[in-house]
Amino acid sequence: MTRAPPSKSVGDEPRERSFLVHDATVPGPPLAPGLYVVATPIGNLADVTLRALSILAGADAILAEDTRVSRKLLARYGIETPLSPYHEHNAAEARPRALRRMRDGQALALISDAGTPLISDPGYRLVAEAVASGLAVTAIPGASATLAALCVAGLPTDRFFFEGFLPPRSAARRERINALAAIPATLVFYEAPSRLAETLADLALELGARPAAIARELTKLNEEVRRAPLDALAAHYAAAGEPRGEIVIVVGPAESRETASEDVLTKDLAEALRTLSVKDAAAVVAARHGLPRRQVYSRALALAGTRR
Repeated sequence: MTRAPPSKSVGDEPRERSFLVHDATVPGPPLAPGLYVVATPIGNLADVTLRALSILAGADAILAEDTRVSRKLLARYGIETPLSPYHEHNAAEARPRALRRMRDGQALALISDAGTPLISDPGYRLVAEAVASGLAVTAIPGASATLAALCVAGLPTDRFFFEGFLPPRSAARRERINALAAIPATLVFYEAPSRLAETLADLALELGARPAAIARELTKLNEEVRRAPLDALAAHYAAAGEPRGEIVIVVGPAESRETASEDVLTKDLAEALRTLSVKDAAAVVAARHGLPRRQVYSRALALAGTRR
């Protein structure tokens, strides 16, 4: 398949396929047709890679989640590539057009507002359909809020599970957290500032006082990382009020990664029931052993009944 002709700008003049680095103009290379999934900075615009700039400058068009946000990055580096919106609300219409352009020989870059596309951002179906159509898909790696938060949290990174955003309502959120309790890995969540305190309270209730970290405004001027047990973090943000900025929650794994024996669970529950209600005892023991709270609750309920 041949390379598509250069895009035209106002006046039918070919646009400049180049980018700026420290006032030096660098030409963007010709690109083979296909989809280029490009990671962009999560805050600090200096975190973009040279390869990402080269791809963004050389592409025929850039599919952007929010063109207003993406224009700031392009302006910073003198990139004139046309932007087309691609987000969850227009994907059904925009996706066929993008696939058709690539089949016609164009190179398209896919970016999100910040970080690596497809990670809690639209784009999965476009990649899947491009692959199914035999089109080339190339990853241009770079910044990721998930990995940045893991690097500074001070928690185990040998295994981690990325959940993204939890349900907005408490009942559904607690049910989902409970389903994640048994995963033998560090858990990573994204959360909106308005829901942070409530989400931390639900995490503490379902997972106990696991070690955790709140990474806020990563790579930006007001970057903050607060590390403490979940219950302490919940209390802090409940008192401090709504924070500002983008937030990543990192929660350490349960203390024990091995399935507790019947005798161990019975012993731990019996001890917890001396001072706690059935519900609270089940929550504490479930969090300690990384087991679903409902499973432990039924056992605690039966144990409490035999002691009456």
